[in-house]
Amino acid sequence: MTSFARTVRTVVIAGTMTAVGVVMAATSGVVLSTAVNAQSAASIVVQGNRRIEADTIRSYFSGGELTAARVDEGIKAMYATGLFRDVRVSRAGGRLVVQVSENEVINRVVFEGNRRLKTDQLMGEIESKPRGTFSRATVQSDTQRLYDVYRRTGRYEVEITPKTIEQPNGRIDLVFEINEGKKASVRAINFVGNNSFGRQRLLDVMMTAESGILSWLKSNDVYDADRLNADQEAIRRLYLRNGYVDMRVLSARADFDQAANAFTITIEIEEGPQYRVGSVEVQSNIRDVDGATLRGAVKTQAGAVYNVELVDKSLEDVTLEVARRGYAFASVRPRGERDPSTLTVNLVYVVEEGPRVYVERINVRGNTRTQDRVIRREFDMAEGDAYNRVLVDRAERRLKNLGYFKDVKITTEPGSAADRVIVNVEVQDQPTGAFSIAGGYSTADGFIAEASVEERNFLGRGQFVRLGGTFGQRSKGVNFSFTEPFLMDYRLAGGFDLFYRQTNRSSWQPYESRSYGGTLRLGIPITEQFAVQLRYSAIAQRISVADSQVNCYTGLGQMNQYTDANGNVSYYQAGDPRATGLTLVGPASLAADGSINTTGNGRAYTCLDDGEVSSAIRAINGRNRFISMFGYSLVYSNLDRAINPSQGLYAELRQDVAGAGGDAKFVRTTFESRYYHDLTNDWIGMLRVQAGHIGGLGGRLDAIDQFFMGPELVRGFQTAGIGPRDFALSTAAAALGLNRIPDAVGGTMYWGASAEVTFPITFLPKDFGMRGALYADAGSVWGYNGIRTFNTGGGILDVNLQGSDQHKVRSSVGMGLLWNSPFGPIRFDYSFVLSKARGDQTQAFRFSGGTRF
Repeated sequence: MTSFARTVRTVVIAGTMTAVGVVMAATSGVVLSTAVNAQSAASIVVQGNRRIEADTIRSYFSGGELTAARVDEGIKAMYATGLFRDVRVSRAGGRLVVQVSENEVINRVVFEGNRRLKTDQLMGEIESKPRGTFSRATVQSDTQRLYDVYRRTGRYEVEITPKTIEQPNGRIDLVFEINEGKKASVRAINFVGNNSFGRQRLLDVMMTAESGILSWLKSNDVYDADRLNADQEAIRRLYLRNGYVDMRVLSARADFDQAANAFTITIEIEEGPQYRVGSVEVQSNIRDVDGATLRGAVKTQAGAVYNVELVDKSLEDVTLEVARRGYAFASVRPRGERDPSTLTVNLVYVVEEGPRVYVERINVRGNTRTQDRVIRREFDMAEGDAYNRVLVDRAERRLKNLGYFKDVKITTEPGSAADRVIVNVEVQDQPTGAFSIAGGYSTADGFIAEASVEERNFLGRGQFVRLGGTFGQRSKGVNFSFTEPFLMDYRLAGGFDLFYRQTNRSSWQPYESRSYGGTLRLGIPITEQFAVQLRYSAIAQRISVADSQVNCYTGLGQMNQYTDANGNVSYYQAGDPRATGLTLVGPASLAADGSINTTGNGRAYTCLDDGEVSSAIRAINGRNRFISMFGYSLVYSNLDRAINPSQGLYAELRQDVAGAGGDAKFVRTTFESRYYHDLTNDWIGMLRVQAGHIGGLGGRLDAIDQFFMGPELVRGFQTAGIGPRDFALSTAAAALGLNRIPDAVGGTMYWGASAEVTFPITFLPKDFGMRGALYADAGSVWGYNGIRTFNTGGGILDVNLQGSDQHKVRSSVGMGLLWNSPFGPIRFDYSFVLSKARGDQTQAFRFSGGTRF
């Protein structure tokens, strides 16, 4: 017999003995009282009391003749208080003698041996409290409750022994000695009967997870009966969203292997066939409401796969539409008629006039931190309004989605009249602040670290506040964000962002950028799935090119010509360490613009050994730019989940107009859409399209305002590796035997399309959380609209695109490895470029990832 079983048996035996004792005491009271049957007690003598007043004890027997029933009730009432360990009643000389033995007072409660669970957590689970009355029955109940707490953390070998230590003045110390034992893990989760959804797909919707080599980083790999019940409902909802209306969870069994101290969970499923929607009809039993006019509020469509969530959404929208027409008490219920022969469900939404019930009061309880108004504003009804169950369900869903509460429960009770109802909202606050440190590496940005502190329920007002900073090899900055989700008590999300950002020179960006500014934004939810955002941004920016890139002679001497032992000619500035060991021929012949004249009458070299940049970049060097920009976004999303979606569509259209003051004047429009579909057996397909256009308002654009695209458009290319380039300097460098990558100058238009399939990697341990990916990308960037010539003061330099500004399709295919690691999402991609344009820079391998803790 295990220690857990022995302890449970002890608790049961002790509880039984206590119950027997209560019954015996009550019985003795009845027998004794029979001797004074129907006689009034001239006096009641109380003996043995130390803290409790004698009159308090007498009050349990006063109020009439001391019949057998009256004495029996008094004894039971005394035991019910928990103040007495023993109560004995006898008669002496016509008097009723009540002999009591009081329970001790708890001086303190101590937990010993609890390493995995904190004392505060255990203290919150028990009823025995310091300065409270000691009760053996309560201690036994507390012990059982502590066993339950440890079971929920997977520790089924725990041993808990309650002990008491006598203290002066009738006080005791209550000590719970705990031997936690080892954690019982979930060794395996097996499914039986799942033909339509693969094992991993079902595991994705469950909270319970299997144990593995990374279990020390997880807390959901232990068996919890309540969690398993929630998992069954999540699996059922998954099937109902995909047309399996006959689906049933036949059983969910947890088998404990005592030798291995582990559970094996087996969930047996009966799927049934997949149903589609047959006919859809709205039937109105309200005289002035035509059901046909409500058809537009219905989300279910004939021929589509049956989806219970669309049915629920249709109920909500039809109810709201009928209420808008003046029938606040109307109710809508769905009626589904299955046709097994055609595997269809014919849906009828029945609209009826419901009983006239009003909300008398909305009680909010349990919110120790969150303000009442934050909870009440999630209701689309107030006290005195018509009661509508659909609106109550919507409010409950909204409150849960806030993430402010550990638990949300809304119940109703009858009001002061038949047509009144009281709505009770029970919530339990949970921590909403977070301090995080993130780190990562990508082939584009190098190593980067981020630290941030955020609060999603600032001061209990429901406001979002975040302060963060980043530091990396090529960038650094700070940012601050504030959001009020109910601006002026309307369902409008207002907020602002402030930032400072610096990016350094890199292989793909030959300049340094410093910018700071802010954005004011206003979010307007149109429906549950569609929203609009309005914004205004003001940004100050300065572009700097390293001095050696602008002026060849800074810090060094004049440009000289050198030869090596073989007579090869090279050009360096005096003092350049690269000239060491070479023979000085003499000063180089320079053209009027300061470049080397190797032919006697032409310009062939513009300080390339010092990293000269394109004229398009030099044109904005040292400029202080101010950008004043208005914009909006239209966002639609019906994804099944925000992270790692498997079904649904996300689409976003953004447009920004710069020119209301400031130096930049342009209209920039971008669009992105992603569609996800669960193909089969955990294979998830994704299609993505994206496009953009930027046009100058009355003139040419600065190069840095144009689109610089790379792996975010077509994988297999470097950052800013796609699009128009300036070949003027690289051509001159080639004449001197130098290899120089032409600078990217950006384009005004781009498009991209991608297809990707992710799938489970079956030969790797499931605990690794790895998935594979196959993808194909295509896209293009073109339409440079910046300066074409640049006056250096000593001559004119041209921007020479040399055929790179073509609407040529770049394409690639590749494979990826996605790891949802405990340290954050990590992705590896290896791409094969199928087509590219002149000057494009490729990069076959790409890695990105980070962590948050």
